[in-house]
Amino acid sequence: MFQSSVVEKCKANDRAAQLQLYRKYCDGMYIVAMRFVRNTDDAEDVLQESFIKAFQKIHQFKGDVTFGAWLKRIVVNKSIDFLKLKKENISLNEDSMHVVADDDNWNVSSTISIEQVRYAIDELQDKYKYVVLMFLVEGYDHQEIAQVLNISESACRTRLSRGKSHLKELLKGNNYGTGS
Repeated sequence: MFQSSVVEKCKANDRAAQLQLYRKYCDGMYIVAMRFVRNTDDAEDVLQESFIKAFQKIHQFKGDVTFGAWLKRIVVNKSIDFLKLKKENISLNEDSMHVVADDDNWNVSSTISIEQVRYAIDELQDKYKYVVLMFLVEGYDHQEIAQVLNISESACRTRLSRGKSHLKELLKGNNYGTGS
């Protein structure tokens, strides 16, 4: 009940309630932004813009999901928007893509550290990195990723599959091994 009453107060433009929500979610959302932008100043900017947008659009929050999940989607979108502005976006011709079967095997050798995987993800091209991060780290499904990135679900599956392949190659190339 805490969340719904605070959100309702925020909808009435109650600054104390906004501060309460900010304090509850700022640390977790900062971590989400950092996963994408990888720079503390940029993550803070993304976080600030995300909360501003959330409070401006809070009347659109219907409670279908938790406030945290709703806010996380805003943070992810703002992070991706920030990165797109920073770097020229690479476009793909979806007509040339083939449908890829789902492969849920993300196993890597137990000798690989999380830092090594993160470094390898950072080395991926943006078109793959965003999908891999959203799927593997943030837990979005193909439909949600497709909506956020404004691509088809087929393109999302293809990018995820190719991103996974590139990630495995990067890990093998760095002699980390992937176990498959």
